[in-house]
Amino acid sequence: MIYCVVPPELEAELYDRLVAYYSDNPDVTVIVDRRTGPNRRKTKPTEEVKQQRVIRDRRRARPTGVFLTTEPPVD
Repeated sequence: MIYCVVPPELEAELYDRLVAYYSDNPDVTVIVDRRTGPNRRKTKPTEEVKQQRVIRDRRRARPTGVFLTTEPPVD
């Protein structure tokens, strides 16, 4: 499911156009953003967020040691 989100300021101008444009595509739904109020992600002080956040390296560790070099086969 793909959502095409229209801001409320542009609803009158874009909503009907986008619904008509995506009418043939059942995977796309056009919606109007109705969220109001403060952005909760910005309410915490940045220092507090930095202390809570732990960044980990999830990549697989490379094997240790020395590997032999190989030459490509000659045709």
